[in-house]
Amino acid sequence: MNKENKLCTASIFTEKLGGKWKLAIIYHLSNKSLRFGQLAAVIGGISRKVLTDHLNQLVDDNLISRESFKETPPRVEYSLTNAAKKLQPVLKSIDSWVRDSYAKITPLK
Repeated sequence: MNKENKLCTASIFTEKLGGKWKLAIIYHLSNKSLRFGQLAAVIGGISRKVLTDHLNQLVDDNLISRESFKETPPRVEYSLTNAAKKLQPVLKSIDSWVRDSYAKITPLK
């Protein structure tokens, strides 16, 4: 992030949550913890590498937590942190805006 954008909240938001998949990951974790395979299945179309990279970034940014269970076979679950849970009203607003406005701003093909 350059100096001009350092305090721009939209730039910070985009840096941490931008791209095709990060908000989808957070959305699907909004109601319950999920395992890697479950996330891949509900998101659909995301490669294992990209999902792994995004999960690691979101863990590093303290937006999701990764919990390993000492079981055989090993089990790992991902869930939202309190910081990410605060995004829920924002995501609901975005969902509402898209449902109300998508047809108006995107011509049907």
